[in-house]
Order: sequence, then structure tokens, then C-alpha cells
Amino acid sequence: MFTPLRVLLGRVYLKRARLKRARHGGLAMILGMSTAAFTQLHVIVSLIGIGSGIAVVLGMLAANRLPGMTAIFLATTVATSVTGFMFHFASFGPPEIVGVISLVVLAAAVLALYARKLSGSWRWIYVASAVCALYLNTFVAVVQTFQKVAFFHALAPTQKEPPFAVAQGIVFIVCLSVGIAAAKKFHPAAAAQAIA
Repeated sequence: MFTPLRVLLGRVYLKRARLKRARHGGLAMILGMSTAAFTQLHVIVSLIGIGSGIAVVLGMLAANRLPGMTAIFLATTVATSVTGFMFHFASFGPPEIVGVISLVVLAAAVLALYARKLSGSWRWIYVASAVCALYLNTFVAVVQTFQKVAFFHALAPTQKEPPFAVAQGIVFIVCLSVGIAAAKKFHPAAAAQAIA
């Protein structure tokens, strides 16, 4: 008696799943969005993270905390890493490894800033982890640019060509240089006392 019911329910489920896929152009869904729409959201959040991260790092160079912009940077960069895991992937590979590293680094930044209030060595831990998170987000943006943008893809189709290496090298050197400078200059408490 239960077997025919299971068969019937199974057919209904399959029919509904096919209709749902047909309504959305046969595309897989992520959080109720088509993969294309979810990808656009992921890219927008990532670009907001990169832009706000650049502002935060420039603020560090002037010993300015920029609390609102920092919250946006940390939240969108965490969201970028988390949403990256929601894409359909066959195996755990380099993108997922970068995502895990990014989340660990972001946890250190959040801990240093909000729990430890940048006291003592937590100041430079915050700077290093924030700059590292920005670097990882930018690193992935460069990878995606060379994969998805036709002009850049033609320059480095396998991402083993010199233009890709040069682009990644520039990103690394800029982030490392700015990170070192920010670690030396970012003393927001001293700057606040000098103003008062």
C-alpha cells in the first residue's frame, strides 16, 4: 500500500523539480536565486569589500580607524568568503582553500579590533590580518578577471603566462608594502590623543 504512494509522491516531486528548473531556464538555484543572479550578487559584494578595504587601508596609513567603513569591509569580505562556498563544486580545491584562509584571517581581524580593542600586539595583528584579507579578495578578483574577461583571458588563458604572474606580483607587492607601512603608521589612539 505504501509503495504506490511513494512512487506517486516521487513522480510529483520530479515533475515539480522539472517545472522549477524550466521556469528558471534549467539553471541551478542558490539561496532561491539562479546561479547567474547569485554570481552577480557575489561579485558585487566582493567589489564592495575590495573598495571599502582600500579605503580602510588608506585610513590606516593616516592612523584613522574609519569605524563605519571598517565594518562594511569586514562584513562584505566575510560575506564574499562565505558565499564562495555556496557555489556548486565537485571537489575541495584552491578556491575553497583561499576561502578558508580568508575566514581565518578575518576572524583574527574581528577579534583584534572588536574584542581586544587593538591593545598591544593586537594592533599589528589587526593591520596584518585586514591587509591579508584585502589581498586574498583582490587575488581572487585578478584570477576571475583573467578567467572571465575576454581581453585578459586572451593574454593568459591558462593563468601560467607572464601577464597573469605580473598582475598577481603587483597585487602582492602593493599589499605587502602598504601592509608594512600601515603597521608602522596605524596608531589610532596616539592620533586621537594628539588631536585632543
